[in-house]
Amino acid sequence: MKSSGKWARALSILKEFEEKCGTPSSKLKQVADAMTVEMHAGLASEGGSKLKMIISYVHNLPTGDEKGLFYALDLGGTNFRVLRVHLGGKESRVVKQEFEEVSIPAHLMTGSSDELFDYIASALAKFVATESDSQHVSPGRQRELGFTFSFPVRQTSISSGTLIKWTKGFSVEDTVGRDVVGELTKAIERAGLDMRVAALVNDTVGTLAGGRYNNPDVAAAVILGTGTNAAYVEHAHAIPKWHGLLPKSGEMVINMEWGNFRSSHLPLTEYDQALDAGSLNPGEQIFEKMISGMYLGEIVRRVLCKMAEEAAIFGDTVPPKLKIPFILRTPHTSAMHHDTSRDLKVVATKLKDILEISNTSLKLRKLIVEVCDIVATRGARLSAAGIVGILKKLGRDTVKDGEKQKSVVALDGGLYEHYTKFRTCMENTLWELLGEEASENIAVEHSMDGSGIGAAILAASHSQYIEVEEP
Repeated sequence: MKSSGKWARALSILKEFEEKCGTPSSKLKQVADAMTVEMHAGLASEGGSKLKMIISYVHNLPTGDEKGLFYALDLGGTNFRVLRVHLGGKESRVVKQEFEEVSIPAHLMTGSSDELFDYIASALAKFVATESDSQHVSPGRQRELGFTFSFPVRQTSISSGTLIKWTKGFSVEDTVGRDVVGELTKAIERAGLDMRVAALVNDTVGTLAGGRYNNPDVAAAVILGTGTNAAYVEHAHAIPKWHGLLPKSGEMVINMEWGNFRSSHLPLTEYDQALDAGSLNPGEQIFEKMISGMYLGEIVRRVLCKMAEEAAIFGDTVPPKLKIPFILRTPHTSAMHHDTSRDLKVVATKLKDILEISNTSLKLRKLIVEVCDIVATRGARLSAAGIVGILKKLGRDTVKDGEKQKSVVALDGGLYEHYTKFRTCMENTLWELLGEEASENIAVEHSMDGSGIGAAILAASHSQYIEVEEP
């Protein structure tokens, strides 16, 4: 094949990929409608939808009046964080926060439950010991902790839940099927610490609580990071599968687990199908695999790999590094996508450092940026469609006569925070889908570190001492 023929082949692969990834607003509206339909189905019955629509047992959302010193433990991967948060109520919100990050030794990730939780509890005890004189709980009071646990849990109350399975490289078999709060509480007692676990929360629910503490109009929270998920505030009477007493507040926070959403309207390509087939959880988390940080770089790699094989864009042999799954991570593709230098120096550097590919032409580097753009744009636009689905479910996607109900969506996660073009595209798509009038009543806000501070705030709103507080 002559080089002009090869370049034509590369462009045709790009064009076909771009067409298959297309997200015109008509398609996104179908995705939003499908999300709303699945939300209804998941609330109607257990297992009624790909969306789990987990009842979080959080019905006392923070009001902003919560005060005092509270702790949080955020366990979601190979590192965990312990936090101390001083809340000042409406006048000063979060007065002070301190935290410490601790990494979990590899052997504890496959050891026994007691060993893992003892390690966590001793780190917590060490952290509590660093309280200053001015910062401690009132005498005679037990310290209270919010526990963010980002693994699949069957929640049984605000402060209990059994572990369904470990993910992310953990396999502590004897914890499975047990109440993780019970495991943590026993370890806290063994460490000689006087502390009560007041709330067990998922990181998305924490983000919602953190957002709500600062702004009473927060109606939903979305995390766009390595993975993706969403939570929102539902009317308690709109949850047919809830058989308990209806909460006094009339509200219930639902953890959607929206990464598992799938619909025939999603613009899936051969690259998505191959990625899914080779993944640890084939057929699961299809929405997440199209939009979250763990996968965007890998989709780009797969497209480039096909171009290298069929159009020899990197020469006669496919660069060996390019064949390694997940070698190209989203921070790399983001850096290439944001390259503003005239000769795309950043792209050249990334190709050399990560894939050991040198002397590329400028037009090839432009082609690579184009691939990054297609992948990020599709992900950003689909996440906007998901948010519109939630707003639709709440009836907040249109303006009712004379109604000025503000709705705020709290967002967090590295993808949203650091991938500027992704964030901008997602926000612009949101306004495009909602239309000018409805957009005026919708806002998106970055909720900093919801999973940590949010858990401490939920410990405050579920404190055993709330009734004791003077009015």
